[in-house]
Amino acid sequence: MKYVWLDVDPGHDDATAIMLAVNLPDIQLLGVSTTHGNASSEYTALNAARCLFAFGSKPEDVRVFPGADQPLLFEAKHDPEIHGVDGLGGVEGLPALDDPRVLAFFEEDADGKRVRALEGMSRIIKQAWAKGTGHKVTVVSSGPMTNIALFFSVYPDLIEAVEEIVFMGGGVGVGNRSSVAEYNILCDPHSSQIVLNVPVKKTMVPLNVTHTAIVTKELHSLLLDPKVEIQSQDQTELPKPTTPLRHTLSTLISFFAASYKSTFGFDSGPPLHDALTIAYVAKPELFNATRYRVDIELSGTHTVGETVVDMWKYRPCDDTWGRHGRNCLVAESLNASLLLCLCLSSFFYCLLQYVFFTLPLLLLVALNILILRALMSSSNSLNRSPASSTFYWPRSLTVIVSAP
Repeated sequence: MKYVWLDVDPGHDDATAIMLAVNLPDIQLLGVSTTHGNASSEYTALNAARCLFAFGSKPEDVRVFPGADQPLLFEAKHDPEIHGVDGLGGVEGLPALDDPRVLAFFEEDADGKRVRALEGMSRIIKQAWAKGTGHKVTVVSSGPMTNIALFFSVYPDLIEAVEEIVFMGGGVGVGNRSSVAEYNILCDPHSSQIVLNVPVKKTMVPLNVTHTAIVTKELHSLLLDPKVEIQSQDQTELPKPTTPLRHTLSTLISFFAASYKSTFGFDSGPPLHDALTIAYVAKPELFNATRYRVDIELSGTHTVGETVVDMWKYRPCDDTWGRHGRNCLVAESLNASLLLCLCLSSFFYCLLQYVFFTLPLLLLVALNILILRALMSSSNSLNRSPASSTFYWPRSLTVIVSAP
């Protein structure tokens, strides 16, 4: 079991990370903090609460703690071109921003003000660690790392309570919001460097890997209706969703796909960047990663926000995880067939909970195991496009998986 603190800026792909964190049996989600990034901090906090409710969490289990509304030194950036003004543009079926069921996920202090990220994060991680008698916590970031940098700066005594930091961000020789900088790092490069200097194990899931995890139309169709027969990868018609939750996921994927196509020219579908952080925490063996020295460019004329990965070991480093060491594992590739098995079993686990919420838990577990076994047995049917690194869904799953 991994005990996880999730720091997010929802964001369509952040929503999928929340979904996995809530429903994966290997993950115990302790709390969620939110930050500026894909949208303003006000929207990202409310979006996190909306997603927690929609994907089956309860306020008594997980709270949302609003965090930084701007980077340490720069002006805040947002990305309405990709995510819409409110961060979850085009997504249907989520509760309204002011829905009491959404607001219930926020903790209030004695003055009726929402408890902020640093207070909530430090208290809950300290409780989990219990001075070494409890559990170390894995901190997962899918947005700018302002909250996390502040946490380690203000509470250095809690460094020993953190097992690992896993973040979606950066790219090795590639960017998406500048020639060389990935968006999460570009939003607050200084906080990213602070986190990279913390003497805790870190794993970076960069664009090089996340751009291989594409939600193709075939996968989109299966999420809408697992019984649908896929005629070809290029078919234009999507099936009708069989449940309200499937409809919500479909609108999320459709908006994200359209924005990625218009902005970046992704024709096969959108990448689910942030979900890979949770996939890594649950099943690190699905990824191939190498340990390097990683730093952030803070002052270059054309390169601010670039993740500088010392692949050729130019910089002398020791074997620690901090300021003078090889400080970061960098994910370089993934075992797509197993990753897809993980993702689909997680999606269907969540969907089954909604359809069969009155059935005993053992039945839910049994159904999930059957689905996973079927997926594992069909992993050899995975198709890979020879023209790119995009991985496509095995077509045999259309007849194997038949969740409602």
